[in-house]
Amino acid sequence: MRLTLPAPYGDKLLTSEPLAKYTAARLGGPADYLYIARESAQELAAVVEAAWAQSVPVRILGGGANVLVNDVRVPGLVVINSVSQVEFHAEGTCEVSSGHGLTVLARKCAARGLSGFEWAVNVPGTIGGAVVNNAGAHGGDMAGCVQSVELLDAKSGRGTLALADLAYGYRTSALKARADRRFLVLSARLAFTPDARTAIDARMDSFIAHRKKTQPPGASLGSIFKNPPGDYAGRLIEVCGLKGFSISGAQVSPVHANFFINTGSATAADYLALVRHVQAEVARQTGVELETEIEIIGSDTTD
Repeated sequence: MRLTLPAPYGDKLLTSEPLAKYTAARLGGPADYLYIARESAQELAAVVEAAWAQSVPVRILGGGANVLVNDVRVPGLVVINSVSQVEFHAEGTCEVSSGHGLTVLARKCAARGLSGFEWAVNVPGTIGGAVVNNAGAHGGDMAGCVQSVELLDAKSGRGTLALADLAYGYRTSALKARADRRFLVLSARLAFTPDARTAIDARMDSFIAHRKKTQPPGASLGSIFKNPPGDYAGRLIEVCGLKGFSISGAQVSPVHANFFINTGSATAADYLALVRHVQAEVARQTGVELETEIEIIGSDTTD
């Protein structure tokens, strides 16, 4: 598999680049090709379209949260989306690029007295992944602020999706449900509500304090499982006696059982084995089938 990018992007293309340093859990083997897009949506689109035109598989990574990347090799092109731009408008909306960090945007909204994004103040990841996964926390989510999304599709080109087109549900969307991954979120238009800066800051401080109290530090992928209806994945894992359980260097956090930690020596295979073990034990003991919130990338880490 060979990939050629148009000028001036070809000189920035890396080969056999280890992905561990680009993922939140510090896991992942080398990608055939890696490109870090920083400049603009035009750069991002040009690189992805070039790969599509050459039938090279493409994966987009933002902050590297919520993805478990295999140890051996990721075929095709991995694009690190670091395009971070935002433009605020007078009516309380903004146009934000897909590589913009959620935490940084929450701070920018607060500085302008705009409410509705406080939940994201300590959520890892970027706008693109949040749009696809309907990321959320503390009772808020992307469905509560998205007005529209600019999308690049391998078949239909560039277009705009309205909120209704995204068919948002709990940690899912019409984009996430697509078997065909040949699309790219370029930007999103978000809408917020004016509020007093002191009230916004108070809510964010409360969310940060709650996270520090209940969620572990260290290298993790965030929440591993979706909460089942009427319950919490972390509670189920804990009552099954799995809090602190380890497989090699991958550990169920002693702080919050729905977070798995790379203690320093874990491989993606260890991490996946822990995920599967916890799923099986929770199902055996409680009858509840936990559904993963993380995405598993690579043939050697899939069933």
